[in-house]
Amino acid sequence: MNIDLHTHVKLSKTTEFSLDDFRDAIQEARFNGLDAMAMTEHFNTLRYHDILDSLDRHYHYRDDFYDIEGFKLFPGLEVDVKDGGHILAIGHRDAVRELRARLEPHTEKESFVELARLLDWCDELSMLRIGAHPHRESNPLTQHSPQLLRRLDAFDLNAKDLHAYGPDMSARVAETALSVGIPVVAGSDTHHPLQFGSICNKLDGDCSRVSELAACLREGRYRIEISACLDTKVKAAALVKKLLKQQGQLLA
Repeated sequence: MNIDLHTHVKLSKTTEFSLDDFRDAIQEARFNGLDAMAMTEHFNTLRYHDILDSLDRHYHYRDDFYDIEGFKLFPGLEVDVKDGGHILAIGHRDAVRELRARLEPHTEKESFVELARLLDWCDELSMLRIGAHPHRESNPLTQHSPQLLRRLDAFDLNAKDLHAYGPDMSARVAETALSVGIPVVAGSDTHHPLQFGSICNKLDGDCSRVSELAACLREGRYRIEISACLDTKVKAAALVKKLLKQQGQLLA
């Protein structure tokens, strides 16, 4: 199973969810060789629950994923934490809804949840948790203690960061993961379908539950594949996203 563990299905936090755009994104993900993805939309995006409500109306949900005509979508959240950094929390849709409800008082920067509390909630809700783009200079995760970071399931090797900082970023993330004692997994961090396929995880088996996915990552039964077109994909997605946002502003 080829899976991208860091994806977004909205152009930005302020845009509405569009089912048509979502279907186009899934088609592009398939075209780029993906069988599954974790939908880690920002927890404080505009009306997050509209996404799950729409998916519930249009697609069958079983085990821990939405079945998009054979394509697996595992729901999740990207959560800002106090003192900096983002955590990807992936789980059963009921767990995702519950975590989002608990985060309602923590949607603004001055009230972001503490990392330890978020990890406690993820433990309680049996959620997979990945440290997103840990070395991104604008919002690093590495200022948190190794004891806390060790409670993560993995660090995210992020396509945007590979583009922005170059191939040395791979070595930096690997070194930090080794020192903490957790694995590294791949995430495109796409906000536009053109970025799908820039990087992915190739698992040695098929997973239908988050617990199976976590075990596969923990046991190292996967490899990361980085596209030779990563830079082109990230640049193209960023440019189109910028143009679409400008167009939206003009129309507004």
